[in-house]
Amino acid sequence: MKRLTLVRHAKSDWSVAGQPDWERPLNARGLKDAPDMGRRLRERKLKPDCILTSPAIRALSTATLVAKELGMPPDKLRQDERLYHAAPNTLLTVIRELGGTARHVMVVGHNPGLTEFADQVALDRRIDHMPTCAVVTVAVDVRQWTDLDWSSGKDVELDYPRNADGPS
Repeated sequence: MKRLTLVRHAKSDWSVAGQPDWERPLNARGLKDAPDMGRRLRERKLKPDCILTSPAIRALSTATLVAKELGMPPDKLRQDERLYHAAPNTLLTVIRELGGTARHVMVVGHNPGLTEFADQVALDRRIDHMPTCAVVTVAVDVRQWTDLDWSSGKDVELDYPRNADGPS
């Protein structure tokens, strides 16, 4: 059994007119929410072995802030351009290729692909929408990441910054 954690990037800053999407940083709320979600993961003892992240500034910043709260060194983050606005099939391919021997992989990316991926990988639950900085964790019954497939996820939990009740 392996664990997969999906994180949608935190809230980004749209205040600079004409700024390329790739370069949008986190806004003040995003800079607060990402470490908060990292702390929640740490409290639940959900520390991944590696983090695969989109290299877009808002996703990379989210991954870095979460990793810091989890006490993970920077070399555990792996950027992959394919994760930038990735469709579900692309996410599946990247995880299969880069999951390696990790028992727990985290992926930091973008909607709508991340939510669609969560819905397709989950066997027992629909997510429908991951708000900014939402975290979905799922147990996957595979021996190696190359075996990951649709509907292989169980015990799906969703948490997000404004969720006062904790993971559901």
